[in-house]
This record gives sequence, structure tokens and C-alpha cells, in this order.
Amino acid sequence: MQELDNLVKINRLKVEAADAKEFAGMLRAAEAKLKDAQLQGLSEDSQFSLAYSAAHALSLAALRWHGYRSDARYLVFQCLQHTLGIENAKWRVLDKCHNVRNLAEYEGHLEIEPQLLKELITITLEILAAVKALAPIEE
Repeated sequence: MQELDNLVKINRLKVEAADAKEFAGMLRAAEAKLKDAQLQGLSEDSQFSLAYSAAHALSLAALRWHGYRSDARYLVFQCLQHTLGIENAKWRVLDKCHNVRNLAEYEGHLEIEPQLLKELITITLEILAAVKALAPIEE
């Protein structure tokens, strides 16, 4: 993938062979978090945190499936257009969620818009389906 290889050239991504156990673990953790994020009765803060973590794990799993690794959380979302063919508008929603998460983590400011939470869960479900449709990683 030329776009991802270009990110390697500028030291934004690293090439690292995909690992089937790592991939399966990321998928399993993401599925559990996404399921929990949809539980009725949880605060919007908790739902957001769980859904965001699931989106990140799935996005990283897709990147790892292609044989790349990133140390930058936001970059795995930006790579979704290349790893899973996710539309730019959708990964930009995830980027917005990343910014919301950072405000909460580093500045203690968390205000979750219900529409943003709904979009996060919807997009994460779409990413889950796309990641599950990837061919198995050969060991």
C-alpha cells in the first residue's frame, strides 16, 4: 500500500509482520467493549470511553493486519481509508472522538454530545464488520 509505505518513509508508521494471536486479542477486546458500550443504563461518559476504545482497537487491528504499527493513536483512524476503505467523513468522526477523549484524559473536560456517541457506535460497528471480514492471518 503506497500511502502506508509513504508513512513508513517519514517515520509515522513502522513495518511489522501481522500476528494472528495479537489480532485475535484485539478483536476479542474490541467486541467486548463495543457490546458493553451499548448497555442501557451506563452513563454517556462510560459508553463513549468503551466505544472509543473499541474503535481504536479495531482500527489498530486493521493496521496490524496489513503489517504496520503506529505509536500515534490518532493515526490508526486516519489510516482506515487505506486499511478498510472507510470513508474520510467517518474516520474524521473518529478523529473528533479522539480529540474529545484527549480533553477528558488530559484536561478533565468531558462533554459527550449524544449524536457524536451515536455516530461513534455506528461507525465502530461498521469497522467491526469490516475487520471480521478480513482473511485470517497466516502464521
